[in-house]
Amino acid sequence: MNKEKQRFLQCRAQDIRITGLKMVQGSRSGHLGGAFSMAELMAVLYFDKMNVRPEQPDWAERDRFVLSKGHCTVALYPTLAMRGFFPAERLQEFRKIDGHLSGHAEMRYVPGVDMSTGSLRHIGSILQGHPNMNDTPGVDMSTGSLGQGVSTAAGMALGAKLSGYSNTVYAVMGDGEIQEGQFWEACMYAGAHKLGNLIGIVDSNKIQLDGRVSEVLDTGDLQAKFEAFGFFVQSIDGHDVAAISDAIDRAKAETGRASMIIANTVKGKGVSFMENNAGWHGKAPNDEQWAQAKAELEAQIKELEG
Repeated sequence: MNKEKQRFLQCRAQDIRITGLKMVQGSRSGHLGGAFSMAELMAVLYFDKMNVRPEQPDWAERDRFVLSKGHCTVALYPTLAMRGFFPAERLQEFRKIDGHLSGHAEMRYVPGVDMSTGSLRHIGSILQGHPNMNDTPGVDMSTGSLGQGVSTAAGMALGAKLSGYSNTVYAVMGDGEIQEGQFWEACMYAGAHKLGNLIGIVDSNKIQLDGRVSEVLDTGDLQAKFEAFGFFVQSIDGHDVAAISDAIDRAKAETGRASMIIANTVKGKGVSFMENNAGWHGKAPNDEQWAQAKAELEAQIKELEG
C-alpha cells in the first residue's frame, strides 16, 4: 500500500472518530471507547476492501458486514454516511430531540431527564443506539445482544456459497463479547463448514465494560483457540491500515477455511484521557472533556493532512 493510500485511510479513521464524538456529545450518550478502537478497521473495510453499492444497498452479491459489537454504532454510522449510503446530514438524527435538530451549543436540556442515559435518542430516527437493518441503509444485520454476530455472519457466508455468490462476509466483534458461549458455537460451525468466505475480526482492545478482559474472564490464547476450530488466524496491529489491508488479502486467499484476524487495538484510541480506560466504555464527555477530545482529534487530522 502506497503512502498516499495509507494517509487517506488514516484520515478516514480520524473522520470516523471525530464524527462519532460529535454524535455522542449531541445525544449525551453512546459508546466511544470501542468505537474509537475500531476506526481503522472500518476505514479499511469500507474504503479499501468491501465490494458494495451504496446506491443499491440491497444488491444481492454485495459483501456483507456484521457489527457484532452492536453498541459501537458511532463508528458504523459515520462510515456508512461517508461511504454514501445516506446523507451525512442524517447523522444528526442520532441526537434528534422533541422533533428538532440540536447541535452541541444549542442543546436543550429536558427537565427530569438524565442526559447520560441515552433516553434522548429519538424513537423515529433511522439511527438508533444499536444497528437496525430494517431502517438504516447499509446495515446488513440488526445487532446488540452480544455474542450473536458471528452466528448470523456464518449463516450469511453459507447462504452465499449455496447461492453461488463470490462475496465475502465480514464480522467485527469485541474481545469482551467473545466470552459468550454462542460465539464459540458459531466458530465451531464456521470451522466445520470451511467457510472460506467468512472473515472475522476481533477488536482486541483488552478492555470491556467492567475492566480488563484478562481480569473479568480471561479468554486465554486466542490464536491457539481459533486455530483449533480450523480457522486461518492472523494477529496484527489494528491501528495500522496497511497491516489490516494485507491481513484481509491473506484471509481472502484462504478459500478453504474461515479466517479470524486478531486486531490488537487501544480502547478510546486517539483521545488521551480515554485510552485504555474502562470508564469510557459507554458515556458522554462533559463540556471540558468534549473540547479536549475534539482538539486532540483535530490536531491528529491536521498532522496527517500536513
